[in-house]
Amino acid sequence: MNRQDTRNFFETLRAANPAPQTELAYASVFELLAAVLLSAQATDVGVNKATRRLFAFANTPAKMLALGEEALAEQIRTIGLYKTKAKNLLATCRILIEQHEGQVPRSREALEALPGVGRKTANVVLNVAFGEPTMAVDTHIFRLGNRTGLAPGKNVLEVEQGLLKRIPDEFMVDAHHWLILHGRYVCQARKPLCERCTVRPYCDTGRRAGAG
Repeated sequence: MNRQDTRNFFETLRAANPAPQTELAYASVFELLAAVLLSAQATDVGVNKATRRLFAFANTPAKMLALGEEALAEQIRTIGLYKTKAKNLLATCRILIEQHEGQVPRSREALEALPGVGRKTANVVLNVAFGEPTMAVDTHIFRLGNRTGLAPGKNVLEVEQGLLKRIPDEFMVDAHHWLILHGRYVCQARKPLCERCTVRPYCDTGRRAGAG
């Protein structure tokens, strides 16, 4: 995908959805961090269902820590890997209280030092909560980076670096959301819905299919 195709690609996505948002439900930076931490290998719908109950009475690091591991695990047992996630979330809460005055840090280094928080989770928090131009590469974005020709790569870091290099600055803050939503609802893994894809004219795979 060349530079003009890339611009057209994102202009089209922006025209259809000028203010994209994460589908995770949250009301504070801490709730966002907790929701993203819980979302690994789980759907946003499933996470929202669990956190709707959880955040009703444990929406701060101190309140979450007061629950204890067993009670927290019970609250999120419908989410995959819930026991490990409960342990990591409580450990994260303890660090937030002891080292960050109960606040979610704004630096990548501090975020990635939290248990259960890797590069992708840190990127989501930096982007969604703090408006940083980061790119959290999940399975959808990894697929799109390769399938569209936008940023081919053998691993998530290569795709992330390619996207950061190729996406024009004006689109960067929202690009993460546009790509996830497009991958989730249109450019799906098993059967991409090319016939209803608005960015097909700029996509390497779409153009090849059209030529065929």
